[in-house]
Amino acid sequence: MEVILKSDVDHLGLRGEVVNVARGYARNFLLPRGLAEVATPALVKELEKRDAQRARHDAQSVDEARAIAARLEKVELRFDVNAGPTGALFGSVTATNVADRLWEQEKIRVDRRKLDMETIKRIGRYRVAFEIFTDVVVELKVAVAPEGQELPPEEELLALEEAERAEAEAAEAAARAEHKAAEAVIEAEIVAEEEAAAEEPSSETADDADDAGPGRAAVDELS
Repeated sequence: MEVILKSDVDHLGLRGEVVNVARGYARNFLLPRGLAEVATPALVKELEKRDAQRARHDAQSVDEARAIAARLEKVELRFDVNAGPTGALFGSVTATNVADRLWEQEKIRVDRRKLDMETIKRIGRYRVAFEIFTDVVVELKVAVAPEGQELPPEEELLALEEAERAEAEAAEAAARAEHKAAEAVIEAEIVAEEEAAAEEPSSETADDADDAGPGRAAVDELS
C-alpha cells in the first residue's frame, strides 16, 4: 500500500516521500497517528508539482553553488531539545528539521534528500555534508543542545555518551541474568516433577496387585 509521509519516520522515510508499506502497518499505525496519508493519484501529482517548484530554487551553476556554500559555511543551526541526564534526546533531529531550519533562519531552500546525515539522537555538535552542486560540497554546522542551556565541552559530551553506554550495558546484563535465573527455576521445577512422578507407583501396578488378591485366595481354598 502506497502512502505519503506527513512526518519523518525512522527507518521508513522523510516527510513528503511516497513509500510502500504493509496495509496493516498503514491502517493500524501510520494513518491513525497522522504520520501518513493514502497516496491517491491527485496527491502524488501535487507532490510532484511541489518537487518541481523546489528544484527551481537549487543552484543552477557552479558560481551560484559556491556563493551559497560561502554563506552556509558561516552558519550554525542550533536546535534546543529535551534531553535526558546522559544527553539522549526525547525525540530526534532529522534531515527535514535541518532543511526546515535553513529555510526559516537563512531563507535558503535545500533538498533534504541531499543532506548526508543520520537521525541525530544525542546532544552535541555535528557536521552535515550537503552537495549543493556537482563537486560543490559544504558542511553545515549543527548544534543540538539541551533547551535553554549551552552545550558542554567535547570531553563532557564523550563522558555522557560513555555513561549512557555503560547504563545500557548494565541493563542488558541485568536482563540476561534475570532471564537465566528464570530458566533455572523452570528447569528445577521440571526436574522436581519428573522425580516425583518416578517415585509414585503406577496405577497399572496397583491394579495388578488388586487383581492378584482374589485369584490367590481361590488357589489357597483349592489347596
